[in-house]
Amino acid sequence: MRILVIEDEISLNKSIIDNLNEFGYQTDSSENFKDGEYFIGIRHYDLVLASWNLSDGDGVELINIVKQKSPRTSIVIISSKADKDTEIKALKAGADDFIKKPLDFDILLARIETRLRLGGTNVIKIEDLIIDPDEEKITYKDQDIELKGKPFEVLTHLARHSDQIVSKEQLLDAIWEEPELVTPNVIEVAINQIRQKMDKPLNISTIETVRRRGYRFCFPKKS
Repeated sequence: MRILVIEDEISLNKSIIDNLNEFGYQTDSSENFKDGEYFIGIRHYDLVLASWNLSDGDGVELINIVKQKSPRTSIVIISSKADKDTEIKALKAGADDFIKKPLDFDILLARIETRLRLGGTNVIKIEDLIIDPDEEKITYKDQDIELKGKPFEVLTHLARHSDQIVSKEQLLDAIWEEPELVTPNVIEVAINQIRQKMDKPLNISTIETVRRRGYRFCFPKKS
Protein backbone atom coordinates (compact mmCIF):
# COMPACT_ATOMS: atom_id res chain seq x y z
CA MET A 1 0.00 0.00 0.00
CA ARG A 2 1.38 3.41 -1.00
CA ILE A 3 0.59 6.55 1.01
CA LEU A 4 1.37 10.19 0.22
CA VAL A 5 1.87 12.51 3.19
CA ILE A 6 1.42 16.25 2.57
CA GLU A 7 2.35 18.19 5.69
CA ASP A 8 4.34 21.42 5.89
CA GLU A 9 5.32 21.01 9.55
CA ILE A 10 8.62 19.26 8.89
CA SER A 11 9.03 17.45 12.21
CA LEU A 12 5.44 16.16 12.10
CA ASN A 13 5.87 15.09 8.50
CA LYS A 14 8.95 13.06 9.42
CA SER A 15 7.23 11.48 12.43
CA ILE A 16 4.27 10.39 10.31
CA ILE A 17 6.54 8.96 7.61
CA ASP A 18 8.67 7.08 10.15
CA ASN A 19 5.58 5.55 11.76
CA LEU A 20 4.07 4.51 8.44
CA ASN A 21 7.33 3.00 7.23
CA GLU A 22 7.65 1.06 10.47
CA PHE A 23 4.30 -0.57 9.73
CA GLY A 24 5.34 -1.54 6.21
CA TYR A 25 3.66 1.15 4.14
CA GLN A 26 5.34 2.61 1.06
CA THR A 27 5.43 6.37 1.46
CA ASP A 28 6.14 9.60 -0.35
CA SER A 29 6.53 12.88 1.48
CA SER A 30 5.68 16.42 0.46
CA GLU A 31 6.08 19.57 2.54
CA ASN A 32 3.84 21.80 0.40
CA PHE A 33 0.80 21.81 -1.87
CA LYS A 34 2.78 22.18 -5.09
CA ASP A 35 4.98 19.11 -4.55
CA GLY A 36 1.97 17.14 -3.31
CA GLU A 37 0.10 17.96 -6.51
CA TYR A 38 3.13 16.78 -8.50
CA PHE A 39 3.24 13.40 -6.74
CA ILE A 40 -0.51 12.92 -7.19
CA GLY A 41 -0.06 13.53 -10.91
CA ILE A 42 2.63 10.90 -11.46
CA ARG A 43 1.83 8.11 -8.98
CA HIS A 44 -1.09 6.04 -7.82
CA TYR A 45 -1.80 6.19 -4.09
CA ASP A 46 -4.06 4.05 -1.98
CA LEU A 47 -4.36 6.90 0.50
CA VAL A 48 -3.37 10.56 0.75
CA LEU A 49 -2.85 12.02 4.23
CA ALA A 50 -2.87 15.80 3.95
CA SER A 51 -2.85 18.85 6.17
CA TRP A 52 -5.83 21.16 5.73
CA ASN A 53 -3.71 24.19 6.57
CA LEU A 54 -1.02 24.19 3.88
CA SER A 55 0.50 27.62 3.36
CA ASP A 56 0.51 27.42 -0.45
CA GLY A 57 -2.79 25.72 -1.24
CA ASP A 58 -6.40 25.13 -0.33
CA GLY A 59 -7.62 21.90 1.27
CA VAL A 60 -10.75 21.73 -0.88
CA GLU A 61 -8.70 22.11 -4.06
CA LEU A 62 -6.34 19.34 -2.93
CA ILE A 63 -9.25 16.97 -2.27
CA ASN A 64 -10.64 17.74 -5.73
CA ILE A 65 -7.28 17.00 -7.37
CA VAL A 66 -7.01 13.63 -5.61
CA LYS A 67 -10.57 12.54 -6.38
CA GLN A 68 -10.42 13.63 -10.02
CA LYS A 69 -7.18 11.74 -10.56
CA SER A 70 -8.23 8.57 -8.70
CA PRO A 71 -11.75 8.39 -7.23
CA ARG A 72 -10.88 5.22 -5.28
CA THR A 73 -7.96 6.86 -3.46
CA SER A 74 -8.87 7.61 0.15
CA ILE A 75 -7.98 11.04 1.50
CA VAL A 76 -7.58 11.72 5.21
CA ILE A 77 -7.35 15.33 6.32
CA ILE A 78 -5.41 16.35 9.43
CA SER A 79 -6.01 19.82 10.83
CA SER A 80 -5.12 22.11 13.68
CA LYS A 81 -8.51 23.72 13.18
CA ALA A 82 -10.73 21.73 15.51
CA ASP A 83 -14.00 23.54 14.82
CA LYS A 84 -17.04 21.71 13.51
CA ASP A 85 -17.41 23.92 10.42
CA THR A 86 -13.93 23.04 9.14
CA GLU A 87 -14.55 19.32 9.59
CA ILE A 88 -17.90 19.53 7.81
CA LYS A 89 -16.35 21.53 4.96
CA ALA A 90 -13.60 18.91 4.46
CA LEU A 91 -16.00 15.97 4.53
CA LYS A 92 -18.46 17.65 2.16
CA ALA A 93 -15.56 18.38 -0.21
CA GLY A 94 -14.88 14.64 -0.43
CA ALA A 95 -12.47 13.80 2.39
CA ASP A 96 -12.94 10.26 3.69
CA ASP A 97 -11.86 11.13 7.23
CA PHE A 98 -10.86 14.12 9.33
CA ILE A 99 -8.41 13.92 12.25
CA LYS A 100 -7.61 16.79 14.58
CA LYS A 101 -4.11 17.77 15.67
CA PRO A 102 -2.20 17.07 17.84
CA LEU A 103 -2.11 13.54 16.45
CA ASP A 104 -2.21 10.33 18.43
CA PHE A 105 -0.23 8.01 16.14
CA ASP A 106 -1.96 4.85 17.35
CA ILE A 107 -5.33 6.35 16.48
CA LEU A 108 -3.99 7.72 13.20
CA LEU A 109 -2.70 4.29 12.13
CA ALA A 110 -5.98 2.64 13.13
CA ARG A 111 -7.98 5.19 11.10
CA ILE A 112 -5.67 4.70 8.10
CA GLU A 113 -6.07 0.90 8.29
CA THR A 114 -9.84 1.34 8.41
CA ARG A 115 -9.90 3.62 5.39
CA LEU A 116 -7.71 1.24 3.39
CA ARG A 117 -9.90 -1.70 4.35
CA LEU A 118 -13.05 0.16 3.27
CA GLY A 119 -11.52 1.57 0.11
CA GLY A 120 -12.48 0.38 -3.36
CA THR A 121 -10.62 -2.31 -5.21
CA ASN A 122 -7.44 -1.46 -7.11
CA VAL A 123 -7.87 -4.44 -9.45
CA ILE A 124 -7.59 -3.63 -13.15
CA LYS A 125 -9.77 -5.87 -15.35
CA ILE A 126 -9.69 -5.60 -19.13
CA GLU A 127 -11.54 -8.41 -20.86
CA ASP A 128 -9.69 -11.63 -19.87
CA LEU A 129 -6.69 -9.79 -18.37
CA ILE A 130 -6.75 -9.12 -14.62
CA ILE A 131 -4.02 -7.15 -12.84
CA ASP A 132 -4.15 -7.10 -9.04
CA PRO A 133 -1.62 -4.53 -7.72
CA ASP A 134 -2.22 -5.37 -4.05
CA GLU A 135 -1.38 -9.05 -4.55
CA GLU A 136 1.17 -8.39 -7.33
CA LYS A 137 -0.70 -10.92 -9.42
CA ILE A 138 -1.66 -11.16 -13.09
CA THR A 139 -4.07 -13.65 -14.63
CA TYR A 140 -5.11 -14.11 -18.24
CA LYS A 141 -7.96 -16.50 -19.02
CA ASP A 142 -7.48 -17.98 -15.52
CA GLN A 143 -3.76 -18.54 -16.18
CA ASP A 144 -1.30 -17.01 -13.69
CA ILE A 145 1.51 -14.90 -15.16
CA GLU A 146 4.90 -14.79 -13.42
CA LEU A 147 5.73 -11.10 -13.59
CA LYS A 148 7.02 -9.39 -10.46
CA GLY A 149 8.94 -6.34 -9.28
CA LYS A 150 9.55 -3.35 -11.53
CA PRO A 151 8.19 -4.97 -14.74
CA PHE A 152 4.92 -5.59 -12.90
CA GLU A 153 4.83 -1.97 -11.69
CA VAL A 154 5.56 -0.66 -15.19
CA LEU A 155 2.74 -2.77 -16.66
CA THR A 156 0.35 -1.66 -13.92
CA HIS A 157 1.19 2.02 -14.34
CA LEU A 158 0.71 1.87 -18.11
CA ALA A 159 -2.58 -0.03 -17.69
CA ARG A 160 -3.85 2.67 -15.30
CA HIS A 161 -2.99 5.31 -17.91
CA SER A 162 -4.18 3.35 -20.93
CA ASP A 163 -5.41 6.48 -22.69
CA GLN A 164 -1.99 8.15 -22.54
CA ILE A 165 1.48 7.88 -23.99
CA VAL A 166 3.83 7.67 -21.00
CA SER A 167 7.46 8.74 -21.41
CA LYS A 168 10.46 6.98 -19.88
CA GLU A 169 10.99 9.94 -17.58
CA GLN A 170 7.41 9.75 -16.33
CA LEU A 171 7.76 6.02 -15.66
CA LEU A 172 11.00 6.57 -13.76
CA ASP A 173 9.41 9.28 -11.59
CA ALA A 174 6.31 7.20 -10.93
CA ILE A 175 7.96 3.88 -10.04
CA TRP A 176 11.56 4.30 -8.93
CA GLU A 177 12.15 5.74 -5.47
CA GLU A 178 15.29 7.58 -6.60
CA PRO A 179 14.89 7.98 -10.38
CA GLU A 180 17.94 10.21 -10.64
CA LEU A 181 20.15 7.26 -9.64
CA VAL A 182 19.06 4.96 -12.50
CA THR A 183 19.35 5.25 -16.26
CA PRO A 184 16.36 5.24 -18.64
CA ASN A 185 17.41 1.87 -20.08
CA VAL A 186 15.94 0.17 -16.99
CA ILE A 187 12.57 0.94 -18.58
CA GLU A 188 13.59 -0.90 -21.75
CA VAL A 189 14.67 -3.87 -19.64
CA ALA A 190 11.30 -3.92 -17.83
CA ILE A 191 9.34 -3.63 -21.10
CA ASN A 192 11.38 -6.45 -22.59
CA GLN A 193 10.61 -8.69 -19.60
CA ILE A 194 6.90 -7.97 -19.97
CA ARG A 195 7.04 -9.01 -23.62
CA GLN A 196 9.15 -12.10 -22.97
CA LYS A 197 7.35 -13.41 -19.89
CA MET A 198 3.82 -12.39 -20.78
CA ASP A 199 3.10 -11.23 -24.32
CA LYS A 200 4.97 -13.91 -26.27
CA PRO A 201 3.82 -16.93 -24.23
CA LEU A 202 0.20 -15.74 -24.35
CA ASN A 203 0.35 -14.47 -27.93
CA ILE A 204 -0.97 -11.06 -26.93
CA SER A 205 0.34 -7.50 -27.05
CA THR A 206 0.08 -5.27 -24.00
CA ILE A 207 2.53 -2.43 -24.62
CA GLU A 208 3.46 -0.60 -27.78
CA THR A 209 6.47 1.64 -28.26
CA VAL A 210 5.64 5.11 -29.57
CA ARG A 211 8.80 6.33 -31.23
CA ARG A 212 10.52 9.25 -29.45
CA ARG A 213 7.59 9.65 -27.08
CA GLY A 214 7.38 6.61 -24.82
CA TYR A 215 5.00 3.70 -24.33
CA ARG A 216 1.28 3.06 -24.46
CA PHE A 217 -0.82 0.24 -23.04
CA CYS A 218 -2.52 -1.38 -26.03
CA PHE A 219 -4.47 -4.39 -24.75
CA PRO A 220 -6.83 -5.21 -26.29
CA LYS A 221 -5.87 -3.90 -29.69
CA LYS A 222 -8.33 -1.29 -30.90
CA SER A 223 -10.06 -2.22 -34.12
